[in-house]
Parts: sequence; structure tokens; C-alpha cells
Amino acid sequence: MAVTAHQKTPGDPANDVPRYDVSVKIGNVLYVVLFTPRNGASSVEYAPGIDMLFSVGSSTLTFNSKVSGTTELPILRREILSAENTINWSKARGQYFSMKQRHLSEVLGLTEDQQAKIKPALERETAEAGEILWNPVLSRKDKLKRYEKVVSSSDAQIKPFLSANQVDKLHELRKEQKEDVKKVILEQNEKEN
Repeated sequence: MAVTAHQKTPGDPANDVPRYDVSVKIGNVLYVVLFTPRNGASSVEYAPGIDMLFSVGSSTLTFNSKVSGTTELPILRREILSAENTINWSKARGQYFSMKQRHLSEVLGLTEDQQAKIKPALERETAEAGEILWNPVLSRKDKLKRYEKVVSSSDAQIKPFLSANQVDKLHELRKEQKEDVKKVILEQNEKEN
């Protein structure tokens, strides 16, 4: 999830080997572990969204690497994340679409019958949103405007199957999604420039 240079504390060894605090998300727990590169390396390679297999111990995370073999990392701290499924925007293109119905189901507390009824609207939203959000020809403003129309149309089709409380939750969720989409579009523009 993230890497930062480890800040030495009074109990740390007195050597000049660089060490890093690495954030790893497993399920709904964010672990911050201490990583010390092997073989004289002075950095850690990572990319948000890489899936790796870890063994979680009481005080360590362990993984196997072709480069370093079995590596055991001391856990510095743990943080329980909210149960709400948030979209990992480093994998947004795939995750947005694959998580949409499950995310709505959990946040809104949808029944199986409601899920079945809104599925066609979500599939249309998914296809249309994908064509807009990753279209390099559209300006940021056009992307946002078109995306809002797609979401509005989708919500109009979904709302008849929701309770009043679920509609309120949907409005809140859409506000959060709009902010997330703005961030994605801004990041795309920064990468292109």
C-alpha cells in the first residue's frame, strides 16, 4: 500500500542500513511492517495493488520471494479498517466494475431480490462509466459531466427497488464516489502531462 523510510527510535540497532515501514493490507487489516533490504540494496520495490501471499503471525508477516527467499517482517502496528469496501484506484478500471454490486449490496444492505433487480442497471453503468473514465480524448470536465449523467440514469433505475433509508445511503455513497472519480481523473491528467 505504501512505503516510507523508517525513523530510528532509541531501541534500534546503531547501523546505517536503510530500513522501511511498509504498509500491507490483508483483508480489512492494515499492517505496517519493518523491511530491511537484503544484499546491500538500499530501497524496496513495491506497487500499490500487487497481490502477494503472506503468512500472518502474532508479531510477524512472512512471505516468500524468488529474490530474497523466505522473508519474515516484524509487525510495527496494525489498524483495523472499516468494513466498507473501498475501491483501490490503482486497480480502478477492473475493481470499479467487479466490486460495484457487492459494494452497493453491503453498504445499502440489499436483499438477494433487490440485487437481482438492480443488476441490469449496474451492468449498464459499468460499461458506460468505463468508456468515459479511461477515454484519453475527453477533458476532465467532460468526463465528470458524462459520468454524472451515467450515475444519475443508473440511480433512477435503481431507486424504485430501494427503501427510503437505502436511497439516503445511496446518495451518500454517490457523493464519496464522485470525489474518488475526481481524484482518478486528476491523477490521469497529471500522468499524461
